[in-house]
Amino acid sequence: MRIDKYLWCIRTFKTRSIATESCKKGQVKISETNCKPSKDVYGGEIISVRKNKMNLTIEVLDIPKSRIGASLIHQYCKDITPKEELEKLNLLKYSKDYYRKKGTGRPTKKDRRDIDEYQKHSK
Repeated sequence: MRIDKYLWCIRTFKTRSIATESCKKGQVKISETNCKPSKDVYGGEIISVRKNKMNLTIEVLDIPKSRIGASLIHQYCKDITPKEELEKLNLLKYSKDYYRKKGTGRPTKKDRRDIDEYQKHSK
């Protein structure tokens, strides 16, 4: 199965075209080497994916016949992402919530001036 189709089937990417673009940009690697979207995937290979500012590491267990449900993903791949990468994701979430509370909408002009002033003084 093609790498772009595999990543789409195991729900790493929302669409196959996004998976293809990610491969073309060099964000997907098989055994630490960049790969084209048409590269075939086999069981036992290690795939590294750069997504949302973190590096996901996936071990291929089996190849699905088509896109599968979220509850069946563990049968086809194993997430072996290091804990440091998962901690990075948590820090990124906290840093976004620090400046504005969730659900408050876009910043007003006054909020934007206050943020710019804060950033200017913190440097």
